[in-house]
Amino acid sequence: MDDDLKRFRQAMDETTPEPSAKRRAENLDAALKKFDLSQGLEDPARLTQDRAPQARGFLRGLKKMITGFKNPISLAATSSLAVASVAAFAVLPNVNWNPAPPLPAPVSDFQGRALESDVADLAVTQELEAAPVATPLPSREEAATARIKRAPVVQQSQPQHTESIGAGAAYPEADTEAYSNDVANRVVATSENSVSTFSIDVDTASYSLIRSSLTNGRVPPADAVRVEEMINYFPYDYAPPVGENVPFSTSVAVFATPWNSGTQLMRIGLQGKMPLTEDRPPLNLVFLIDTSGSMEAANKLPLLIQAFGLMLRSLDPLDEVAIVTYAGSAGEVLAPTPAGERDKIMAALQNLSAGGSTAGQAGLQQAYAVAEKMTQDGEVNRVILATDGDFNVGISDPEALKEFIAEKSRTETYLSVLGFGRGNLDDRVMQTLAQNGNGHAAYIDTLAEAQKVLNDQLSGALFPIANDVKVQVEFNPAMISEYRLIGYETRILARADFNNDAVDAGEVGAGHQVTAVYEITPVGSPATLNDPLRYGAETPVENPNRDEIAFVKLRYKVPGEAESRLLEMPVAPSLATPDQDGRFAAAIAGFGQLLRGSSHMGDWGYQEAIDLANGAKGNDPFGYRAEAITLMRLAKTLTEN
Repeated sequence: MDDDLKRFRQAMDETTPEPSAKRRAENLDAALKKFDLSQGLEDPARLTQDRAPQARGFLRGLKKMITGFKNPISLAATSSLAVASVAAFAVLPNVNWNPAPPLPAPVSDFQGRALESDVADLAVTQELEAAPVATPLPSREEAATARIKRAPVVQQSQPQHTESIGAGAAYPEADTEAYSNDVANRVVATSENSVSTFSIDVDTASYSLIRSSLTNGRVPPADAVRVEEMINYFPYDYAPPVGENVPFSTSVAVFATPWNSGTQLMRIGLQGKMPLTEDRPPLNLVFLIDTSGSMEAANKLPLLIQAFGLMLRSLDPLDEVAIVTYAGSAGEVLAPTPAGERDKIMAALQNLSAGGSTAGQAGLQQAYAVAEKMTQDGEVNRVILATDGDFNVGISDPEALKEFIAEKSRTETYLSVLGFGRGNLDDRVMQTLAQNGNGHAAYIDTLAEAQKVLNDQLSGALFPIANDVKVQVEFNPAMISEYRLIGYETRILARADFNNDAVDAGEVGAGHQVTAVYEITPVGSPATLNDPLRYGAETPVENPNRDEIAFVKLRYKVPGEAESRLLEMPVAPSLATPDQDGRFAAAIAGFGQLLRGSSHMGDWGYQEAIDLANGAKGNDPFGYRAEAITLMRLAKTLTEN
C-alpha cells in the first residue's frame, strides 16, 4: 500500500506544472484592474462603497504577499490561502456586492481593431473572473479611457433619453476649455480717431456659459465673458420697422452712466422685422450632431436630443430635416425627411449614442454636401451643428476652420452652432464657425434654454432677413472727447471694411434684436482720461454740426443680393431719462464688466448692479430678468472675501 501511494504521488508530481509566481501576479493585476474599473477610480466621485478602498487594498496586499515568496514550495502553500481569501473577500460585511456579469466582447477602436488590453483581460483565470465587483459598473468607453487613454471606442447602443436635464448639473473641472475673446476695448480720444466700426452680433452663448458657471458655484473665466452677448440675451421694447422693404428699425438713446457721473451711455438698438408665418420660405435643415466620446455626459447628447425634439414641434410639416453625425468618421443617419414625420425623426435622434474621436471637418463636409442636395430656389438652407467644440480629427485650428467655413458660406447655406456641456468646451471653435458661417452661436445648458433658442425664437434663429450687417459710428469731436465701445471685442472692423462688401459681418434673423452700448465722455467733462497733447494741434474743433454728438451708419445685404444697402441717422445731444429697458441694459453691461474685472467701474459693484436691475425688471413674462438678478447675487457672494 505504501509503495502504491508513493508511485501515485510521484505520478502527480510529474504531471503537475510548477507554480508560477509571474502568472499569479498577472492574474491579480487583471483582477485589480477590473476592481479599479468597477469602482470608477478614475473618478473619485464614484467611490460610493465605504469598504471599496479596504477591499482594493486587500487585493494589493495579496499580490505583494504572493510575489514576495521566493520558492515554489512557499508559493504553493499560499495557493489555497489566496483562493480562500478571495472567497472571504466576497462576503465582507457592509458592502453591497453583486455577482459579476459575463465578460463582454473586447472593445475595438474606431477602425475595428481589438484593444490589446481587452484581449489580456479575457485571459484572466476563471476563479478571478468570478470575483464579485461593485456597482455601478463603468461603461465600455470609461473602461477604455481608464486603460491609460487608449484608442477611442466604437458607438454603443443607449436607452432613449426622456428626462429633463437640470440647470445645476455638475461638470468636470474646466481645465481644457478655451474661449474666444480679446482685450477689452480701450477708451479712444475722439480727436485721434473719431470713427468706430464693428459687425453686429446676435449670439447669446456667453450669457448661458456664465449662468452655467455661476449656478455651479464658480465665477466664470474672464475670457468667457462677452458683454455684448449678455446684453443681447434679453428682449427689449424697440419700435418695429416701418416700410415694406426695410428689414429692421434703428433707435438711439443717450442717458447717464450709472458707474461714472462724468460720462454717458449711448445705446443703439436694431429691431428686425417679423414676417407673417405663412410668408416665410420653406426650410431645409441638416442637424450635424457630434456623437464623439466626449458627448456622452447627460448635459451633452441626451440634452441635445431633447432640444431638437422641442425644435421639431415648431417646424412646418413641409420643412425638411436630415441628420448627419460625426465621431471617428461622418455619415448620414437620416436622409432628408419632411418635418411632419416627427416620429421618424425622433426615432433617428433617440437611436444616437456617443463614442469615438471627433472628426469635425468630415462632419461639416458631409453636412454641407447633404444641404446642397436639398437646395431649391426660394428655400432657406441651414446646417445646425451641435457639439462641445472638441474637434480633434481633421481641421481643429480656429484659423484653418475660419478659411474652410468662409469658403462654404458662399454656397448660401447658413451655419448655426449650439454648444453643449462643460469641461472640454471649445468656445473658440464655436465662435469661429458661427461668425464665419453666416450664422449665430448659442450655448444650451438647460432644456429651458433650448425652449428659448429653438422654439420661442425659432424664426430669428433660422430665417435671415439681413446679411453682413455692419455698424459705423462717427463721433463729433466738438461734442465728445472720448468714447469706448462696451463689448464686441471679437467683432471690431477696420474703418475701410464698412464700405467693402467683400468683408463678412453678422446676420440678423426675423424678429431679432441687436443692442450696442458706448460709454461716451462729453467735451469738458472732468471724467476725461486723455490729457491734451503737448505737441499736437489742440485747437478748438470747428464743426458746424454742434446739434449732433454722433452720426450712425448701417450697411446690410438683402439675402441673395451681393451689393449692400446703407442706412444713416444723426444722434442729437439730448440727455434723456432712461426707460426700464435702458436701465436694465446698463445693469447687464455693468454686470458683464465686473465679471471681466474692468478698470472702468470705480466703486460701483455687484450690489449696485443688483439694485439697478431690480428697479428695471418691468414686464418679465419668462423670468429672464429675474434670473439675471439671481446670477448677480451669486456672483456677489462668490467674489466676496
